[in-house]
Amino acid sequence: MEAAKPTLKAEKHQKARKFWTPKRKEALLGWLFLAPEIVGMLLLNVFALGFSLYLSFTSWNLLSGISGIKFAGLENYIHMFQDPTILKALKNNLIYTVLTVPVPIAIALVLAVLIHNKVFWKDYFKVVFFIPYISSIIAVAAVWSALFHPSLGPVNQFLMDLGISNPPKWLVDPKTSLISIAIISSWAGLGYTIIIYLAGLTNISSELYEAAEIDGATALTKFVKITVPLLRPTTFFLLITMLIGSFKVFDIISYLTEGGPDNSSTVIVFRIYEEGFVNYNMGYASAISWLLFAIIAVITAATWKLRKEE
Repeated sequence: MEAAKPTLKAEKHQKARKFWTPKRKEALLGWLFLAPEIVGMLLLNVFALGFSLYLSFTSWNLLSGISGIKFAGLENYIHMFQDPTILKALKNNLIYTVLTVPVPIAIALVLAVLIHNKVFWKDYFKVVFFIPYISSIIAVAAVWSALFHPSLGPVNQFLMDLGISNPPKWLVDPKTSLISIAIISSWAGLGYTIIIYLAGLTNISSELYEAAEIDGATALTKFVKITVPLLRPTTFFLLITMLIGSFKVFDIISYLTEGGPDNSSTVIVFRIYEEGFVNYNMGYASAISWLLFAIIAVITAATWKLRKEE
């Protein structure tokens, strides 16, 4: 029996050596490097997601601590669809999305084609258009707030010089506050959209344009028949990301108008912030968050379906 013990140990050691091949050791090392990120994702994303879903069925004042959580069933969701500020925020979000997604995409596409084909010093213009995107959105908003000042701002001064005696009040007028924010957001994000389109244009073979020229195609025909169809994957990518981004807008509205005047620029994310961190009503804020999640999921699924059918 004593002579058999070393043999058993040797067999176990040999099996271990066969199991821990260099490939498996390398894989284990990779998982160890990924472990902090995976644990962080599970704690900060998966747990937070599940906890917020649970909170959406509760009544919880954040100041009361964990012991203050009380189950409320569907009360938050019923109240949400009867809350006029939520309905107003949804309407504002839709208007903001219409103003900041299709129009900037169309403008960026035209500018990208012009820069790619007709403009000298292309790299200079790429940098000029991209600077607002990489700048702090608060800094950008502060500059535009001064430009849109109702009486002293350069924009209204220029309009009055043109003979418009009563120019728009921009950010302080309920009729124009959301439009003003949409203009600022579109201007700040235009550079990113142009850069993405320029990257897509470099992948289109020049031989296609040369063949079209031989056939007598005009610049407009080449744009409609070659450029636009071949940039559809790029446009689809921009459409998805910009749609999601338009429903997540918060910082620029919080800085410029705080949802006002008269809730004219309130959006869904700002209402979540108000309920959760101003009114400390975390249960109701969580329910609104899941409404936002559902909206983004439906929009993304519908866009993917349209793309797949196409």
